[in-house]
Amino acid sequence: MGLIGFSLFFAILVGVPLSLTTSPKIGLSVAILIPSLIICYNYPRTALWAFLIYMPFSGTVTYWIGGGNALFQLSKDGFYIPALLGLVQDCRRKRKPIIVSKPLLTTLILLLICALLTLFFVNGFKQLLPACDSLSEYDKFLRDANGELILSENGIVIETPCKVSIPFAQGILGLKILLGYVPLIFCAYHLIQDKKRLLFLGRLLVVLAIICCALAFIQFWMLKTGRCAGTDHLVGADLFKPKLDARCFVGGSLLYAPSQGQIRLPGTFVSPWHWGWFLVANAAICFSVAFSDTAFFWRNAGLVGMAMVFVNAIICGQRLALALVPAVLIIMLFLTGKIADVKRFIPIGVGLSVVLFIGFSFINPDFIQERIDSFVSRWNASPPYLFVQEQFDYAIRVQRGILGNGLGVATNSTRIFGDVALVETYHPKLLVEIGYIGLAAFMIFVTHLCFLTFKAYQPLKDKTLRSFASGFWVFLLIISYFPYWYPLDTDPVAIYYWFFAGVILRMPLIDKEEKAKLKAQQAAEDASKKRVKTKRKAPSVI
Repeated sequence: MGLIGFSLFFAILVGVPLSLTTSPKIGLSVAILIPSLIICYNYPRTALWAFLIYMPFSGTVTYWIGGGNALFQLSKDGFYIPALLGLVQDCRRKRKPIIVSKPLLTTLILLLICALLTLFFVNGFKQLLPACDSLSEYDKFLRDANGELILSENGIVIETPCKVSIPFAQGILGLKILLGYVPLIFCAYHLIQDKKRLLFLGRLLVVLAIICCALAFIQFWMLKTGRCAGTDHLVGADLFKPKLDARCFVGGSLLYAPSQGQIRLPGTFVSPWHWGWFLVANAAICFSVAFSDTAFFWRNAGLVGMAMVFVNAIICGQRLALALVPAVLIIMLFLTGKIADVKRFIPIGVGLSVVLFIGFSFINPDFIQERIDSFVSRWNASPPYLFVQEQFDYAIRVQRGILGNGLGVATNSTRIFGDVALVETYHPKLLVEIGYIGLAAFMIFVTHLCFLTFKAYQPLKDKTLRSFASGFWVFLLIISYFPYWYPLDTDPVAIYYWFFAGVILRMPLIDKEEKAKLKAQQAAEDASKKRVKTKRKAPSVI
């Protein structure tokens, strides 16, 4: 209470003057931020739970309170960063391991070195260039010693290299997006310390999925009944672009023009494609809980979550979610071996069918057919494998050396610091930014991570632990090599991916603890039986 009192006093001392001199929103934000940072640093494990809870609603908070301010989009890091620092300090004090997987450190350092080389030698070099607006008309084009314009091989005048914004800041933010959440491996390792916390993690994530999906249903219902205008009343190109002004109930930018067959709902996130990846991630999470939890109630909660995620994948209009949610469920059924668990699969399948039937009745079959037709037409117009190939062709064409074109130059989130190339698939994006060596280092790192996590969960004896680990590992495997779009740049996949890796690496220790508990329990039962037998054999005293 003393800590809270001090932080509140300090927040008021700083927040009130800011509210009077700048704006009430900024003052209120600072007044909330300061106590949050202090408390999260001092209570890192509680802060990490708060981080996982807040993250699915951060998009809604960004526009409800922050009005779309870019700083609010980083608000979840107000939980994560101080919690990380506090947990590191706590582990140092208690002599707990900070490097939770020493073999993984080698490939991580390799990737980090490649990224830093790009940051300093590419982004840093660009930072030293003159600003474009400082060049005169004469200096805007390269000239030879005689003052004549220098032409390229195609006869085009070559422009003088210059910087438009802040390339080094763009690189730092790009590095944060690339590797900023890798420390979640360490955080999860020390947060999920036993089987009880593992079960709590799965149950918490399922509850969050159900709540977010329920809010998305309300959003769709408000659009469908006209309580939110959507974008159907707009004209021209605006009919086909998500708009922040059209946001409805929760979330951010939204596209709802059913007359044009255009629907892109954001759910509780800032944009529709963030919501689509949330649904993909929670298909794996709800599946893991439905098949792995020890309690009948929570297994059924996982089933309900799967059904709600599936229905939302249809109504949100994101073709990616419509294709990947059922694909992820099918892949997990086979790779985790749950397809052989017929006794549990049949009731789950029947229950899922009933819930989906109710959901389809609410939506109507014509809408479902429209979504499927939209997906098929998009596939025919631009097949994913050809699209990925085109993206790689572009990434290869723009290569200017072995270190790439600079961190952040193809990452949407860094556009506030400079121009961004439109690259819509993850591995070509890495090729554009950090070149062939950087891309190879990244693939080595994630492959090594998949190998180490597989090696960690294979010897597990506890059925619940092994079941959860297999589900999380399949999720890691899919995301590591998924070629379409950029899941590891997107919330919540960029968070769940590294967090689940840490959970799997912790599971061998949890398994040993469970074995020790069983042995202790068995020894206690044997001792109790022995005492009972001794009492029965003892002669009676008259």
